Amino acid sequence: MSPAQPFSRRSALRTGVAAGAGLAATAHGVTSTAAAPSESGPDTAAAPAARGKTMMGVPFDRHPVVRVGIIGVGNRGASMLPLFLALPSVRVTAICDVNAEYVAKASAAVTKAGQPKPAEFTGGDHAFEQLLRRDDIDFVYVATPWEWHTPMALAAMRAGKHVGVECPIGIDVADLWALVDTSERTRKHCLQLENCCYGQNELRVLRMAHDGLFGELLHGSGAYLHDLRELLFSDTYYQGQWRRAWHTKRNGDLYPTHGLGPVAAYLDINRGDRLAKVTSMSTPALGLADYRAKHVPAGDPKWRERYVDGDVTMSLLQTERGRVIHLVHGVSNPHPYSRLNHLAGTNGVFEDYPPRIYLEPKDSNDEWGDFAAYANYDHWLWKDVGPGPGGHGGMDYLMLYRLAQTMNLGLVPDMDVYDAATWNAPFALSAESVRRGGAPVAFPDFTRGRWRTPHPGTDSPKPS
Repeated sequence: MSPAQPFSRRSALRTGVAAGAGLAATAHGVTSTAAAPSESGPDTAAAPAARGKTMMGVPFDRHPVVRVGIIGVGNRGASMLPLFLALPSVRVTAICDVNAEYVAKASAAVTKAGQPKPAEFTGGDHAFEQLLRRDDIDFVYVATPWEWHTPMALAAMRAGKHVGVECPIGIDVADLWALVDTSERTRKHCLQLENCCYGQNELRVLRMAHDGLFGELLHGSGAYLHDLRELLFSDTYYQGQWRRAWHTKRNGDLYPTHGLGPVAAYLDINRGDRLAKVTSMSTPALGLADYRAKHVPAGDPKWRERYVDGDVTMSLLQTERGRVIHLVHGVSNPHPYSRLNHLAGTNGVFEDYPPRIYLEPKDSNDEWGDFAAYANYDHWLWKDVGPGPGGHGGMDYLMLYRLAQTMNLGLVPDMDVYDAATWNAPFALSAESVRRGGAPVAFPDFTRGRWRTPHPGTDSPKPS
């Protein structure tokens, strides 16, 4: 191996090198007291002292049947419920939502699937606290408006439950440190449920990268380019129209993990490299105001809103080893859906949307090669399990399948709290860089110096 690539993570994992579970840490640190939504501005909080031993490489206790409590069964939660119910080793034991009609509908879906009627909780913003008091829940799934993600995840861990959260898991750096500290102290896993890490193309490229087909890795790109204007202005899609409100509060990358998660996996972020700094710039905020002018009648309360989030935010993230990630967010303009999903190294390059590849010495004459020719590199999840009932082409189902499998067998999860904190930090850091005119902002090391430690990730071996 060259100095730029000191170890093969796939080789390390398959020979049993999964250090980190027993690394000592200091016993005192800062803890969050968040009990209500946080909408404070971005910050770059310094690392607090550790609350306990690292959660890196720590396996789940075995759960032959995973008992799940779901908080939030609106659009996203309702779409994920059938996938939970499709897993034979999962039981949905409790459901919570502020909307009683949603709870009743979800509860009926559980019984229709042949499972016992789940406990039901509704009636206010803090009804979830009653769900967390139950002793028949092993894992809490959170699919609520963003500002509730961190408080609910913290409360779940403090109640003795593992927790998985929809994107983004935290909106400020202090929130992310609180999640790390609490996971270490309670010994409960806190996961960013990033479905895009389980896409077929993403996992194929990951395995190709780890087998050295791209040579020394140099740079990659990820994005969330998705025209959400119609949904953002819907009176019913986002309950209380909470998501559009974020465009009046913060100017930065409001949804970084779909693009960053897969590229971070390619580059072994937190498993041999780390993100060191970010610089971001945003365009003017014109798209939502333009859409409002064309579609919203005069006198509607939406006309009192002032949109501040740039239509497109572009960020460059540099790693400790000098590699670069290009990250893009744009939801306010016409654009076909794209996550960019690009990786380049000294031997060639992959680009998605549509997928194409150029690898030396096989490809030549500046002509793209056939990505389908590398189907033998598909992850075992896609080969042996497949898309199942679906969910974004199957990535949702495979994410939950793998989560349940790691809990059933007592394995290390593919993604940990350090990944969750790292992938979400650009939410706050990009806004801070934009505020400073594009100045570089240092990236916190949520691993507290353990980012060189090999440990399992999404390039996981099939359990024997």
